[in-house]
Amino acid sequence: YSAGCHNDNYTRVSEFVIVGFPSLQSEYFHLVAWFFFILYVTTVVGNVLLVMVFALERSLQKPMYITMVSLALSDIGFTTVALPKLIARYWWNDGSLGFHTCLFQEHMIHYFGSLNSLILFTMALDRYVAICLTLFCWVVAHIFSGISTVNLTMMPFCGPNTIIQAFCDTLSLISLVCGDTSRHYNTAFAAAMFVLYVPLAFIIFSYICIIISILRMASGEGRKKTFSTCATQGCIISIYYIPRFFVYSTPYFPNLTLTPDKRIATTLFYSLFPPLINPFIYCLRTKEIKEIFRRWVLKQHDITPVKQSQTVPATMSHCR
Repeated sequence: YSAGCHNDNYTRVSEFVIVGFPSLQSEYFHLVAWFFFILYVTTVVGNVLLVMVFALERSLQKPMYITMVSLALSDIGFTTVALPKLIARYWWNDGSLGFHTCLFQEHMIHYFGSLNSLILFTMALDRYVAICLTLFCWVVAHIFSGISTVNLTMMPFCGPNTIIQAFCDTLSLISLVCGDTSRHYNTAFAAAMFVLYVPLAFIIFSYICIIISILRMASGEGRKKTFSTCATQGCIISIYYIPRFFVYSTPYFPNLTLTPDKRIATTLFYSLFPPLINPFIYCLRTKEIKEIFRRWVLKQHDITPVKQSQTVPATMSHCR
């Protein structure tokens, strides 16, 4: 942590500078910029497509899909807050962010991170309970990110303004604060662990119930199909939760070290990979949505579709 200033005598920085990967050579900047640009466009297009399907198809306007659309909107929000400045950093060497702009990005990064965790929690609940809680999550998630943001506005920044990260986040900003920041870090860590791992505990319990139900199925093919769907969802949930623990916990475990580049790569992996594939995992694999796309394609070619029996979507709450 940085030190050397007293609260009554410091010069607050007017801007911060996003560094990204500190060891990345300049000849690879444009390649990395293109990679994140394609990742951003693919993520936004996939999730916007899901929202459009929901808005246009009345048959999908039901509680189970409202929760999925909330997850899609949250994913769009997170990537839109996180990636444009990182892309600008490598495309035009523009990594500067105004002080309050950085705090706004920090708040929204943790807001959408908290929101995603809470929505994954609601997806493990009964559909009608889930829809009520989903609306509640959009408001409550501000509390957890707001704790860190309010604390940061009252902290002294003496001059160091280089953020060794892909975006403004609590850990990176706390490391630039003058004086002892252990109390603030512990508060941020406790809030992060609560919003991440209380929902995770319930999700694990839900999956235990799912596995028990799968083992009781009489049909072997039914067990295989249900287990395949839930196993895929379980992998995404693991990617979302487990790496976060290691990134947040490194200061508490002396033997657990991450280089700046590895820490940034891990953060980007668990932050950007789930939004990229969530539309495919939770929605585009369901027969109901695939049937809608099939009808759209056939309509473009003036072909009358053959009616098929509808199947209940394989969301996490229906794996049981």
